Amino acid sequence: MAGEGLIRTLTGILWFGAVVLLGALLIVGKDILVPFAVAVIVWYFINALAEGIGTLPRIGPRLPGKVCMALALGVITLLLILFGRMASQNIADVTEAAPEYQKNLRSLLHDTATLFGFNGPVNIEDLIQQIQIADLVPQIASAVSSLVGQAGLILVYTLFLLVEQRRFGAKLHALFPDPERENWVRTLLSRIQVDIKTYVWIKTLTSLLTGAVSYGVLLIVGVDYAPFWAVVIFLLNYIPTIGSLLGVAFPAVLALVQFDTPAQALVVAGVLGSFQFSIGNILEPRLMGQSLNLSPLVVILSLVIWGSVWGVVGMFLCVPLTGIIMIVMSYFPATRPIAILLSSDGQLRHAENQEQTTGA
Repeated sequence: MAGEGLIRTLTGILWFGAVVLLGALLIVGKDILVPFAVAVIVWYFINALAEGIGTLPRIGPRLPGKVCMALALGVITLLLILFGRMASQNIADVTEAAPEYQKNLRSLLHDTATLFGFNGPVNIEDLIQQIQIADLVPQIASAVSSLVGQAGLILVYTLFLLVEQRRFGAKLHALFPDPERENWVRTLLSRIQVDIKTYVWIKTLTSLLTGAVSYGVLLIVGVDYAPFWAVVIFLLNYIPTIGSLLGVAFPAVLALVQFDTPAQALVVAGVLGSFQFSIGNILEPRLMGQSLNLSPLVVILSLVIWGSVWGVVGMFLCVPLTGIIMIVMSYFPATRPIAILLSSDGQLRHAENQEQTTGA
């Protein structure tokens, strides 16, 4: 009994040490791992798009796999180039319009302060002077430039992933010569792929819908740079919870500083907020079903943790990364209780692999 207790204690210490070491590596290696993580996202989208092109109904013969991959690579590359140009152009336009926005904001704040009677001891002009829209634009441009500066490294990673994936099956067979063990590993990887693929496709569908509706609303209201903000809202929708809030706040603030009255900003915030709530709380849960099955509290915690470790990229990846961790843990008896805690309802769809895991 004492020996078993000692073994469990040592095992717990080893697990704790492994987690601490992994966390340190994620922080220290951020400059290397973040571009690689982005490359994995791009690589995954290319493969998913190639698979989708290959399954499209056709009159003639099916396209070869290499042709589908080349088409998918071309589409993703074109979209990235278009987004880069759109972002650069809109940042330049916002920089030029910043003084006018600053003037409208000062007028709005002054009228609001006067309405609520803050004219006496409170110096409104000092408060207004602290808000400089023009100073925010270079910061945004710097962040975009930093991402563009890593584009070359991301492209190299992506190309090597595309080349390496052809040899992955042979390497897996060499690593696990035992057929039963190889089948177990393939089952685990397949489970991860299916769940992450379901999550990504549904999230992309709802993000496209959100971006399209947002574009229509912004265009009708007359908000500047509606196409750019629609793309931004599409991307922000991948960030759980906070992404939807930012997707409403950013266009509403822009409408607030663009127009002389807050009416347009209230319309933008009300319509976009209602639509985001309907998508996030009604449509998306129905489409997701039991995919990943992560607890909402775990999603929020993972958003904070991965965001603090990897910044914005970590926020985008928090759900897939945490889902992968839960799936892997569900395949091992020692870590299955942790997977249950991470799940939404305590039910693991990977429980049928317990006997196979025990023998692995």
